[in-house]
Amino acid sequence: MENFSVEQILLILALTTFAGLATGIGGAIGFFVKRTNTRLLTFLLGLSAGVMIFISFVELFASAQTELASIHGKLYGKLFALAAFFGGIGVAMLIDKLVPADENPHEAHGVEELSGNVPAKMSKRSGVLFALAIGIHNFPEGLATFAAGLSGLELGIPIAIAVALHNIPEGITVSVPIFHATGSRKKAFLYSFAAGLAEPVGAVLGMLLLFPFLSPSVLAVLFAAVAGIMVFISFDELLPMSERWGHHHLSIYGIGVGMLVMGITLCVL
Repeated sequence: MENFSVEQILLILALTTFAGLATGIGGAIGFFVKRTNTRLLTFLLGLSAGVMIFISFVELFASAQTELASIHGKLYGKLFALAAFFGGIGVAMLIDKLVPADENPHEAHGVEELSGNVPAKMSKRSGVLFALAIGIHNFPEGLATFAAGLSGLELGIPIAIAVALHNIPEGITVSVPIFHATGSRKKAFLYSFAAGLAEPVGAVLGMLLLFPFLSPSVLAVLFAAVAGIMVFISFDELLPMSERWGHHHLSIYGIGVGMLVMGITLCVL
């Protein structure tokens, strides 16, 4: 049984809450800036993907393989890790399928659209559905951030920052149609803020379900599954979103910088 202090758990939950509530930052951005810095947003989304992909393969999946191999033998340990990794991808795919294609917010919106130049189909209903869809997507992200924190703050903090960065454009995606339909900045902010609450909720539920059974083997399986979830999020959500404004190479540069930063961080810490 792994031993975690109350202070450690509270700190990890605080990181997860910070990451989730960044949707509220996105929801408020349109009220303070006139134009979206699409080049910066593209780079940051690529950086988030780079951080998640690098940590998933180099740290979480690799450590899960090593731990499970030491417990169950080399062959079975690696097979268990592989099964957990693709199981995580399967869970993320299932959650993605639960959200109707028309309401799946895989395209970010710029703050310019808050001025009223928004397609007519973007109504309050679509904003609410975007908020629900993002909330559903944020459940596994909350679990991923929490699991990364359990592995250590050297992983938990970068993952929390990466998740927070990509939650900002998701917050804009929620607030744009809500503001356009209601004219209320308060409602637009509250809906985008509420969408991020699913992340700490996902972390708490994961903690309640897993802690009674937590052992080195279960923790290793969790890390492998979370690696699969984060890889799916990166390729299905972050990278397509980063291509939204057409700055393809900036997205790739962001991925490279994210991987480099995490590589150096893991070497130093």
